[in-house]
Amino acid sequence: MGKTLVIGAGGVSSAAVHKMAMNADIFSEITLASRRKFKCDEIAEGVKQRTGVTIATAEVDAMDVAAVVALIRKTGAELLVNLALPYQDLKLMDACLEAGIHYLDTANYEPEDEAKFEYRWQWAYQDKFKEAGLTAILGSGFDPGVTSVFATWLRKHKLDTIRQIDVLDANGGDNGQAFATNFNPEINLREVLAEVRHWENGEWVPSAPMTKKVEFDFPGVGKKNMYLMYHEELESLKTHFSEIERARFWMTFGDAYIMHATVLQNVGMTGIEPVMHDGQEIIPIKFLKTLLPDPGDLGALTKGKACIGDIATGMKDGVEKTYYIYNICDHEECYAEVGSQAVSYTTGVPAMIGAAMVLKGLWREPGVWNMEQLDPDPFLEMLNTQGLPWQVHELDGPVSF
Repeated sequence: MGKTLVIGAGGVSSAAVHKMAMNADIFSEITLASRRKFKCDEIAEGVKQRTGVTIATAEVDAMDVAAVVALIRKTGAELLVNLALPYQDLKLMDACLEAGIHYLDTANYEPEDEAKFEYRWQWAYQDKFKEAGLTAILGSGFDPGVTSVFATWLRKHKLDTIRQIDVLDANGGDNGQAFATNFNPEINLREVLAEVRHWENGEWVPSAPMTKKVEFDFPGVGKKNMYLMYHEELESLKTHFSEIERARFWMTFGDAYIMHATVLQNVGMTGIEPVMHDGQEIIPIKFLKTLLPDPGDLGALTKGKACIGDIATGMKDGVEKTYYIYNICDHEECYAEVGSQAVSYTTGVPAMIGAAMVLKGLWREPGVWNMEQLDPDPFLEMLNTQGLPWQVHELDGPVSF
């Protein structure tokens, strides 16, 4: 049905292209490209062994617009799926505009020299994509991504309005490592250690990172400590659901993770400003990344389950109702299917489904769109059949945490 160019060769990319290969009726030709072609070749070999499908590989610098445009034209791709680093979003959007193809990513733009992730840089491309007749889909992962689609589905089918929404992300997996991040360490630590903000009564309410903790009993995972964090879907949800009075994001962390992250921050190892070391300039967090386990290598070691979803309270026919909508994902089952642990799987599968929505013509409105702005039904129907079945339950009342 469509030729697709995937940029990036990490764990998420591996999960995504495996699932694309398993849906060859939609993804007729797949090219996987990154700065390190050998990583693409390794993923391609795994795809060939598991699915029998051959995918093409290429070497490209995602920051080189001309090189990406040339690769797009060489492959004949009609969609670019950006599974590289958030710093590269704008360059890849520029390449799509120049080459005349659609764009999709899983994480919003973040300047490389500033720990600040916002949608405003990408939202500024709205008119460019609209005038070009092209579609750009932002944040087609799980959170953001599925969690935003969950919210839209609730407002379409269960609630007339949403007054409060809490996004809850629990990873109950254990990889046996003293300290490891479940996705790119550089991005993960910048995100976790950033100032916390949540939306309440028309304004952002700040708090210090890792200071607001609540124990919650997650379906399939059990009781875990979850911490209030800032996450990008809060910005888009409060923007596109204007009736939301409060929006919060919570993520679980074990005590050992908190201890290690705090120490690393205290000694400067999470810094993003260059420092001199033995006459060479290095960026501490990039050096730290080389010392930590590669998240792509953790799949075989990780056991347990993850549970991600939304708890939303709003009105339906004049009556207040609260719903919990979520997915439970098993790390070992993910690894058995595509060779990735659940964190990569839960991002890679929605990236594939978002791409399928574009290729099938279901999400093709010209412009730049967040996931909650799109029709949730075909996306969630496919999610159920592609390894991430979801469920929804009505709760007795609003959450009290």
